[in-house]
Amino acid sequence: MTTKIVFHGSDIEKICEYYHLNKEDIVKFGANVNPLGLSSKVRDALASNIDLFSSYPDRNYTSLRNTISEYCNIPADFILPGNGSSELISLLIQERAPKHTLILGPTYSEYSRELSFSGSTQEYYHLQEERDFCLDIDDLCKTLENGYDFLILCNPNNPTSSAITQNELRKLIAFCAKHNIFVMIDETYVEFAPDINEITAVPLTQEFTNLVVLRGVSKFYAAPGMRLGYGVTGNMDFLAKMREKQTPWSLNSLGAYAGELMFKDQEYIQKTRNLILSERDKLYKELKELPTYKVYPAYANFILLKIQKPGLTSSDAFEACIKEGLMIRDCASFQCLDGEFIRFCIMMPEDNTRLLNVLKQL
Repeated sequence: MTTKIVFHGSDIEKICEYYHLNKEDIVKFGANVNPLGLSSKVRDALASNIDLFSSYPDRNYTSLRNTISEYCNIPADFILPGNGSSELISLLIQERAPKHTLILGPTYSEYSRELSFSGSTQEYYHLQEERDFCLDIDDLCKTLENGYDFLILCNPNNPTSSAITQNELRKLIAFCAKHNIFVMIDETYVEFAPDINEITAVPLTQEFTNLVVLRGVSKFYAAPGMRLGYGVTGNMDFLAKMREKQTPWSLNSLGAYAGELMFKDQEYIQKTRNLILSERDKLYKELKELPTYKVYPAYANFILLKIQKPGLTSSDAFEACIKEGLMIRDCASFQCLDGEFIRFCIMMPEDNTRLLNVLKQL
């Protein structure tokens, strides 16, 4: 018997070792990172301000929070910067100490990992493939009546690329408020949405105190190594308790400075959105014409495909692509995803064309 090997989207070293490839030759369609790379303005400014490493950052990150406040149109007092969204997820769960958690799945595995340290039970509410992974709010609310006190969802969701509108979120969060259920929404991919204002929950933090929204710079700003994330909540008591437990200066001086520059770089923001939105639409339309795959509406910078060709597996598709130096994501490791699924993010046009040609040949 042969054991099927499933790689994570960031397992580039393992993949190269297994397939005897050089990572410099791989196009990373599995990592969901902006293909434009770091903003040139940010890169140049960081190189000129390396001496910031010789100073402690402002413990309250006042300037960074003010910049994020303008970027999100939300009060600066609502904002807690952190060492990536991973630190904030951990702090939130640690402080909230939920007993019964419901996770909207399939989704990112880090939520489950952090919950495993908290003593909370954790169950999944499955998005249904038959509904193109679009959420049935009424059905979810019925499920939440079964004793849950914490709800986690990613919007747009990874790996389905589906999204919940702000109006639907308002209805859901209001229901949760009545039933004493705290809600965490991960908006890692929200800046890639066709209309950010249609789906972001950030404005809802001014209406509800049972809500924390998390964002970061890893994907849209192509800075996963910077480890800059931020949480937004209108619950001042809860935010203060999270800050109390946070390691002082968890975000370094250069990262805090870079964050200010990133959120003000309108040229980079627009260039990214133009690239992702146009290429995503083009790929979506072409893939819809292929009987080999079912393609789902995409709000994030990646597209999920279900393989419908008999005998063709997600592992087969991964191997065919990696042999051409194209690393997609085999979704076999995602919870609640039954069937043969692959996911790939939007890269530069010439790379997207190469991938499309491989997928057409399968």
